[in-house]
Amino acid sequence: MKTPSPQKPLTGRQRVLCALNHKPADRVPVDLGGTACSGAHVSVVANLRLRLGLDKPGDRVKVTEPYQMLGEVATDLREALGIDVVNLPNLTNMFGYKNAGWKPWTTFDGTEVLVAADFNTEPSPDGSILMYPQGDRSAKPSAKMPNGGYYFDSIIRQPPIDDAKLKPADNLEEFQPISEEALAHYEKLSTDLYANTDLAIAAGFPGTAFGDIALVPGPWMKDPKGIRDIEEWYISTIARREYIREVFARQAEIAIENLKRIHQAVGDKVHVVFMDGTDLASQNSLFCSPDSYRDLYLPHARKVNDWVHAHTKWKTLKHCCGGCEPLIGGFIDAGYDVLNPVQLSAKGMDPKHLVDTFGDRIVFWGGGVDTQQTLPFGTPAEVKAQVPERIKILNAKNGYVFNPIHNVQCNTPTENVIAMFQALGRSV
Repeated sequence: MKTPSPQKPLTGRQRVLCALNHKPADRVPVDLGGTACSGAHVSVVANLRLRLGLDKPGDRVKVTEPYQMLGEVATDLREALGIDVVNLPNLTNMFGYKNAGWKPWTTFDGTEVLVAADFNTEPSPDGSILMYPQGDRSAKPSAKMPNGGYYFDSIIRQPPIDDAKLKPADNLEEFQPISEEALAHYEKLSTDLYANTDLAIAAGFPGTAFGDIALVPGPWMKDPKGIRDIEEWYISTIARREYIREVFARQAEIAIENLKRIHQAVGDKVHVVFMDGTDLASQNSLFCSPDSYRDLYLPHARKVNDWVHAHTKWKTLKHCCGGCEPLIGGFIDAGYDVLNPVQLSAKGMDPKHLVDTFGDRIVFWGGGVDTQQTLPFGTPAEVKAQVPERIKILNAKNGYVFNPIHNVQCNTPTENVIAMFQALGRSV
């Protein structure tokens, strides 16, 4: 009698598709760097590469998203860590310029990195670093990295609001028909990634997020108009609800027209789309009630998601930090297939409760280790203990993609990052 040959392992693409469709796989799929909210600070990536022997001192990691100072998770690092997802980047980053023409730069903590040619910064008198929209120093700066800091914070450039002259068109300035250059970019890169990797492809096409507070100030825009102050925006969702509703309605129409053209360019080579990064919850409370979500946000999100599900094979991802448990039913009714980052440290986010209540209706992408306490401040042993515990609970209904909660933040010990991947069975 012949011994049965061992079953061939699934590819990363197959593994992620199993999770997206709530089917069992050979192991839980793993993401690092697949989306703008599932990567790692460039210093973390640089230190990890050194520890794994992928770089030597003096080598530099590319900053792929300067707004969050995310480091490139390159092919060799994905292979070393057994990552199952690869990102299809946008044509431009959050500051409106292309990631091209790399040049050296050094962070406040001394990490030597590579930044794009239009990463044009200037020091301010207080020692902070100013960033300019589209790299244009003749414009007003749109963000600032505080002296000794690690991230860029948007500079609010809100002119005084005259409600009599306030026009929804001003808050629609960034939602325009997608350019031929962007379509060609998506077509070329999606074809390359699909043919030359066996990984699931994650994208984040512009214009599909309703009220994402990171986008409201318009850090890529030289002269943003409309409501651009973060506090004023949140107030406006109550005080100027019909204005916001009109912005969202027109935005949804533009988004669908753009998605039609994007789908023509990339087809179903893309597997999951980061649709909406709007945070509607904090650590202990909500920014809007479940009824307000259903009234203001859900109709427009559902319209876009319905188009995606009717015309593509893409799965759609909703990002929401904080204790968003009371809103998850609304996210599901809005048509989102995936929830990220699954912040289990926040109020009401008990993992077993989430899986028991929602786990057969939405995929959880994240939650794999606590990035507020355990990963940055715990011991390697504590990290190794938490990872399998979280996987056992979150994968109980086969709809789970492992990722830490949001991006791995600066100053996270390399030993703990290594421990996380060792707990996943990686020989690193």
